[in-house]
Amino acid sequence: MMDLRYELPAGLTIDKLMASLGRFADVQLVLQEYCLRTYYDSFDWRLYQNGILCEFNRSKAASDLVLRNLQNGRVFANLEMAEAPSRNCHFKAGKVRTTLVSCLEQRALLPVCTLEFEAYHLLLRNQDQRIILRLLLEDYDLLNGQLSFQPVRGFLKMAEQIATILTEELGMMPLDRPALELVLGLEGRKPNDYSSKLKIDLDPVMRADMAGKFIFSTLLKTMKANEQGVIADLDTEFLHDFRIAVRRTRTGLSQLKGVLPGDVTSYFADFFSWLGQVTSPTRDLDVYLTKFETYKQNLPAGLHADIEPFLTFLNEKKVKNQQDLAEKLRSSKYRKALMEWEQCLKSQAYPKSAKLGNLDIKMLADRRIWKTYRRILEEGGAITVHSPAGDLHELRKTCKKLRYLIEFFQSLYPKNQVKKLLNQLKALQDVLGDFQDFDVQIDFIDQCCKDGKSQLPPATLNALDELIRQLAAQKARARKHYQPAFDEFALEKNHALFKSLFATHR
Repeated sequence: MMDLRYELPAGLTIDKLMASLGRFADVQLVLQEYCLRTYYDSFDWRLYQNGILCEFNRSKAASDLVLRNLQNGRVFANLEMAEAPSRNCHFKAGKVRTTLVSCLEQRALLPVCTLEFEAYHLLLRNQDQRIILRLLLEDYDLLNGQLSFQPVRGFLKMAEQIATILTEELGMMPLDRPALELVLGLEGRKPNDYSSKLKIDLDPVMRADMAGKFIFSTLLKTMKANEQGVIADLDTEFLHDFRIAVRRTRTGLSQLKGVLPGDVTSYFADFFSWLGQVTSPTRDLDVYLTKFETYKQNLPAGLHADIEPFLTFLNEKKVKNQQDLAEKLRSSKYRKALMEWEQCLKSQAYPKSAKLGNLDIKMLADRRIWKTYRRILEEGGAITVHSPAGDLHELRKTCKKLRYLIEFFQSLYPKNQVKKLLNQLKALQDVLGDFQDFDVQIDFIDQCCKDGKSQLPPATLNALDELIRQLAAQKARARKHYQPAFDEFALEKNHALFKSLFATHR
């Protein structure tokens, strides 16, 4: 079946279209109505990336949420809804909910843009008054109108013939992209205009100070993009992405010393350290709330009801911490420092006061990555079964620094080889992360038991004691995975690849 969605030429009126259609059959205007369509997606475009368009269509007669195939525009799921989707909206069981939950996961469904139009519903009938074709014309103010053919079974060939003739006579063009992209274009936007993935293209001979500013500017852009979502607590991923941008910035400031003047580096290192500290409690509670059902299932069935008050306790702490965080991100301290940082990144290079300003970025990247990698081998090799948890935590932090450095500079190296190294590093990080997470969770829940003695029932405190024992056992199992993971990372073939890529400027 040919594409039966068309863009109409500018100036083609409904009357002219109906006159052209009237040559083939009787034309009936069944309904004319004003419509408002709002496109929805997650902030990072998860539906679009899965080939799905989500629309909330509202008219005087009805309103519904529609899921379409991005490629052909066909509806594959819809749900009548009296009100537009909101952050706390709970969809009825069915294909709409199943699709949204599987694609969005923890992300909120948010409005992207809105389109107003006049809709004309047309029918074509033959001499026997049988319906041979349904058409929908959407007439927009700022875009060319769009016409959708909805063939009736038994008359597909006729629909194709009519479409072909009208295309030739009226200048209709097959639609090769959805109206969403056209509306976004009017706003200077496009789909996938935000991604949490770091994409930095550097020239190997770029001066280190200019490259450093480019990296920091990219991270600042991510922070600013997520800032309002953090303040409004739209979903947990806004704060997650915000914090990663902060951590990457801190790594850049500590690992690229000399790129900016020492006093500048020190001033902003303090600011971003503060920012990391004030966002940490809220993020931790996001994680614990996400894990609550897992905690519950890990306990014997008889304790499931007993642990429920802990969920209320966590939610209350989250509300308070979220309010505190929002206040800090609206504070003059935050605004002033962020503005100063932005001005610093926009200023001219520091050819005299920046120690490494004139060094090319490839040379600096080689040195920093190789040094940090060697530090991992040293720290990791010194860890034994008797080493304290703090040693594994320090190694985890060093691994993060290496990960961020490689991500900053990956455009300077062969893509496949860098991907291989990142995968090896991630495997080690996952093991260290699991161990650290259990360690932190145990401390947190233990502290909650102490702080909540007057708030939590004795049965809940007993359930949390059992949960701590469960987590301690999982922590011990995770600890046993460390040595095999480190040995795999430190293999000679891995070492040889690190050496060939980064040990060129020792």
